[in-house]
Parts: sequence; C-alpha cells; structure tokens
Amino acid sequence: MKTPQKLLKGDCIGIICPSGFMELKKVNKAIITLETWGYKVRVGKTVGNQHNYFSGTDDERLEDLQQMLDDKNIKAIFCARGGYGLTRIIDKINFTKFKKNPKWIIGYSDITLLQSHIFRQYKIATMHSPMAAAFNEKGDKNIYIQSLQKAFVDKKANYKIAANELNSLGTSEGVLIGGNLSLIIHTIGTSSQYSFKNKILFIEDIGEYIYNVDRMLLQLKRAGFLKDLKGLIIGGFTDMKDTIIPFGKSVYEVIREHVAEYNYPICFNFPVGHQTENYVLKIGCHYKLSITKNRTNLKEQ
Repeated sequence: MKTPQKLLKGDCIGIICPSGFMELKKVNKAIITLETWGYKVRVGKTVGNQHNYFSGTDDERLEDLQQMLDDKNIKAIFCARGGYGLTRIIDKINFTKFKKNPKWIIGYSDITLLQSHIFRQYKIATMHSPMAAAFNEKGDKNIYIQSLQKAFVDKKANYKIAANELNSLGTSEGVLIGGNLSLIIHTIGTSSQYSFKNKILFIEDIGEYIYNVDRMLLQLKRAGFLKDLKGLIIGGFTDMKDTIIPFGKSVYEVIREHVAEYNYPICFNFPVGHQTENYVLKIGCHYKLSITKNRTNLKEQ
C-alpha cells in the first residue's frame, strides 16, 4: 500500500463537489477552518455550481476532479459532500499523474466509490472523513473534526468507545477497508470492487429500508466476502425506514443475525457514518481492533 504524505503548514488543499450540489455558503466554515490550521485552500469550480441534482454536468465534475488530481501543488482533495454522481464519471478519470504523486482523497458517502476504486486499482490509501457540513457543528472543537486535523499530520488514530451488547469479543489486525454499504454493494462485479479477504471491514448507511440492509448483507454473505474478514465494524445506520408491515427487527439485529456465525471480532455502534459522530478512518492502512467486555479499541498501526 502507498500512503500519501502528511500535510505540512502551507500545503494546498483542493475542495470539490464531485457528486451532488452544495451551496458555497455551506462550505465557508470548512474553508476558514482549514486556513486556520495553516493550509492554503483552492476551491474548485464545482463548489456552489449546480446542474439539476449535481454540482455540474458530468464533464464539469470530471474536469474539476481531474485538474485537482493532476496538479502537483494540490496535496489533498477534500470532497465537500457526497450524494450521487461519481459512478457516472469514474471510468473516465485518468489516474496516471495521481499514481506518481498520491494525495489524500477525503470524504465519505458517495466518495466511497472513488476510495474503493483507488484501493482496488492502485493500492493507495484514502481518508473516510467528515465533510464540509460537519465543520458547521462546533467547528474545530468537534472531536471528529479534530480527528481529521490529526490525520493530516499523520498522528496515529487510537479510538476507544463504549462496549455494545451485540459485539463479538476478540482481537485482530489487518488492512482497513469500507465505507457506505450501498456503495460497496454497488461496486461488486466492477473494477472498483474491494478485495475483502483478510481485511477489517467497516460499514455505515443512511435512509435505507431495513429489508434492503438485510438484502445487502445477504449479498455480501452469498458472495463469500464476509467469511474471510479479519474483523467487522458496524457504524451508524441512521434514518432507517420500515415498511407498512414491519420487518420485525432493528437494523442492528438484522446485521447481527447475518454475522453471528463468524469468529472474528465484531463491533457495533462505532462512531462513523452519516452523523455527527464520524471519526476519520484511513482506508488502506493497518489497524488493530480489540473488543473486550468493557470497550472497543481501534488503533492505527
């Protein structure tokens, strides 16, 4: 695995919206905070731009992302929001210069597709991270935003969280992969699909029907992707929906049912996902997952 270099004071961070539309005023706090941390910021053409649902046409979003990938002066690319749109341009992106000069790709949600593609094709680490809207919640006093600041300077993460009754106890180490469950499922059978064997997988999602989460877990299971993991981290599953005739189980109960047979450590309710509680996780980096009766510890190695 290749890990992009840590950021130094004065380095330039590019901000783009490669998927859905976001108003510029909602990005301003993130810009100010990054500058306060000592970085230069270059705002891409897609930020504040709108073409129906998207932050520009496919060509406009591709061009903005491509320019940031190719520019040696840009040391990290911060995606202001997710939504939907990367699938429409992923196969047109040229990663030639990016491979020679890797830089951090930062974001989550729809950005999972870009991150899984980079992991699969180029074995380059990326950051699953809070995006622009999170900077409007307590600013840099938000511990989850602070986790991004620490990640920029390569301070190793060491997250300790409360125990959960659904957890499976144990300790393991491995390369961390994951992100939005719907996007992970969406990549199966494509050139962007993760390799799951011997990995620690984390998943999160938002706004799904419980029965669809059940179906997605079965998809992973039937494909053989769950049996050879080193560990599993279940993040936030927020704003879940149920059918008129109730499915009969909570989303965590559904997930627990499908993974109960595996012997590796499994953590529930980890603070990652479409919620305020969203720690930075470096996809492609090595972590140690320790789960005891008293707490869960995820430590970057």
